[in-house]
Amino acid sequence: MHPDQLRKLISLSDCFAEVRYHKKKSRTISVRKGEVVEMSLRQLDGVSIRVLKNGTFGFASTSDMTDEGLARALKSAMEMARELQTRRLHPVTLAQANLARGTFATDGYQTLDQMPVEEKLGIVRKCEEDLRKSSHIQGAQCQYAEIFEEKHIVTTDGADCIVQIVRPELRFSAFAEEGGKMTSGFDSVGATGGWKCLFENRSIESYIETAAKSAVDLLGAPVAEGGKHTVILSPAMVGLLSHEAIGHTVEADFVKSGSVAQGKIGHMVASELVTLCDSGLSEFKDHAGGMLPVDDEGVVTGNTTIIDKGRLVSYLHNRQSAAEFGAAPTGNARAWEYSDEPLIRMRNTYVAPGSSELDHMIGEIKEGFYIDGPEGGQADATGEFMFGASRVRKIKNGKLEGMVQKVSVSGNAFEVLSSVDAVSRDFQWDLGSGHCGKGQPAKVDAGGPFIRCKVLIGGEQ
Repeated sequence: MHPDQLRKLISLSDCFAEVRYHKKKSRTISVRKGEVVEMSLRQLDGVSIRVLKNGTFGFASTSDMTDEGLARALKSAMEMARELQTRRLHPVTLAQANLARGTFATDGYQTLDQMPVEEKLGIVRKCEEDLRKSSHIQGAQCQYAEIFEEKHIVTTDGADCIVQIVRPELRFSAFAEEGGKMTSGFDSVGATGGWKCLFENRSIESYIETAAKSAVDLLGAPVAEGGKHTVILSPAMVGLLSHEAIGHTVEADFVKSGSVAQGKIGHMVASELVTLCDSGLSEFKDHAGGMLPVDDEGVVTGNTTIIDKGRLVSYLHNRQSAAEFGAAPTGNARAWEYSDEPLIRMRNTYVAPGSSELDHMIGEIKEGFYIDGPEGGQADATGEFMFGASRVRKIKNGKLEGMVQKVSVSGNAFEVLSSVDAVSRDFQWDLGSGHCGKGQPAKVDAGGPFIRCKVLIGGEQ
């Protein structure tokens, strides 16, 4: 679609208008037990139009991208704003923002698009075959997914940009069996960029080995001792905690609804060793899976510090919430498809690295656990969380011992962060595969260093 069509459409509006053209192409290839179980390609494109008239938003979308079709959608958005005006208690205003102009393209868009699908299928087949080579592995699955996105965003107050993003990911699952007992192991990687960006930190063989070895090791692993323990959380677990249990509580729409972070700006909510951020950039390591140079309101993104040395200093905002809170927009407005309105969403959420060495952090623990292999879970607006973890090792007298069975990890996120007494120099993005859900999906990433803290472990009492 030519940007001039969007500029022409904007000129027809007698109030604030935001027009977003969004083209998306997604592919999934999945192989299980040597057979291709999915090979799909989905493509869609369309235009969304949002107007702000007399303090009320109106929204419409269309896949008819003729001038006539776009004009009809603009008219629908204007009518929606008029219809909703009588129901709005407080008029909407938008904060001034650093609006994007020009083209913003992430690495690898063209090269991954030109990579033959036969080559991608061959790699997925080989990965699944290699997963099944370990003894005791009875089955395996490997899945590859990629999303190409192109957006043109134009607003009446100055945004005029083109954004191109590609996000590939690989997921590895292995299933082991011995004496009637079955276990599973899992690993995954997701990035923003081309094929090579997936393996800048670890080789493809490393992901295969981790998934298969985890499944096999769990066959003979003992059950962990439950209770509150001193633990080392891996970058993946730190990322999960940062995103699910902290990040959602500081999204401004959740704050307005009464999350635990409401009224806490300026308060100490974590150890002084903890600085927690959300960024549209890829801090410390390249190609984080949630990179977003421009958000879906046309705002240039950057790095937002949420917790600065233990003190809560910012929420995450779109232009509307920023005006309500008297803050600057943070570039967190995101829409999954052209037919979706932008919501306040995270991008890349992380704890900043510290100054400790991992070996020293482990060496000071008399009895505890090393926790890795996040398996999802739940968190709520109070900061309470419960996550699963599949790669957990006992720590005894400063030494790592063997793997234990999968555990649950729970607590209050702010209390856990307040218990942090060591943060490593290491840093890793480690949650770039899969999606975040909040009314609509979003591609995000999360990570950090290793941290030492206290959490509640679910196991034998």
